[in-house]
Amino acid sequence: MASVSIAHEHDHTHTTEGGSWKGGSEPFKASYGKLMMWYFLLSDAFTFSGFLIAYGALRFSVPTWPVPDFVFSTFPGGFHHKPLLFVTVMTFILLASSFTMVRAVQEGHRENKSGVVKWMLWTIVGGLAFLGCQAWEWTTLMGAEHMTIKQNPFGTHTETGVYMMGDGHDIKEGDPFKAGQSYLIHQHDGKFAPLKYKVTEGPDAGVVKEQQMGPKAFGALFFFITGFHGFHVLSGVAFLLIICLNAATGLYIKRKNGYEMVEKIGLYWHFVDLVWVFVFLCFYLL
Repeated sequence: MASVSIAHEHDHTHTTEGGSWKGGSEPFKASYGKLMMWYFLLSDAFTFSGFLIAYGALRFSVPTWPVPDFVFSTFPGGFHHKPLLFVTVMTFILLASSFTMVRAVQEGHRENKSGVVKWMLWTIVGGLAFLGCQAWEWTTLMGAEHMTIKQNPFGTHTETGVYMMGDGHDIKEGDPFKAGQSYLIHQHDGKFAPLKYKVTEGPDAGVVKEQQMGPKAFGALFFFITGFHGFHVLSGVAFLLIICLNAATGLYIKRKNGYEMVEKIGLYWHFVDLVWVFVFLCFYLL
């Protein structure tokens, strides 16, 4: 009995003096689930940072790196020479879905089931639209432009010259180009094959050379990093759909915690949107 009294007095002293001890209170005013989500997002941020830093290191170490305005200039419907227009639409869709996610979280704090379901459905639509846009972009680059993880037809010239057109003895000078100008291997004759060109300036003036493919790393890094981000978007859409169905069936009403599960998936979705901003900066603007 004496030991129990001493222990009780010890606990009472730590509870009342200074008011600093509150037992199992939530750290940072966040639940265990939200804290674990923040830990996951932090580790995922390090992963994406490593990929993008590697891309930046290669980007500024290769003189023939493709120019984004030239590579990403097509638009659905047969439109060409529209630099970055399509990826701008993609970015707007994803950022708009982040807004609808905010609205879903707000409605959850108000314990409004119908509002949560409505805004989460709009978020799912935005995620699916973004994935559809990314699928079209990949299909265009791989099918029409022949870019793969091992082959990249895009690049820039390091010297001034003029293309040599024709076959056999009927060879004549074609389109001229300047140093640093972007090129696509098959854009001049409609065939996917390296072209010959004649240097017009510098110490190699008059020498006929064969246009080489662009750096292989561009295609490999583009498909890997954007695909890794796309996998995150796809996973997010799947989780959003599950949580939306749970909310619609009234599963979270009994918990009376402001639809915390919706808030946790909201943190993940905002992270995915934020990562896309950095991917957009590295691949489409630099």
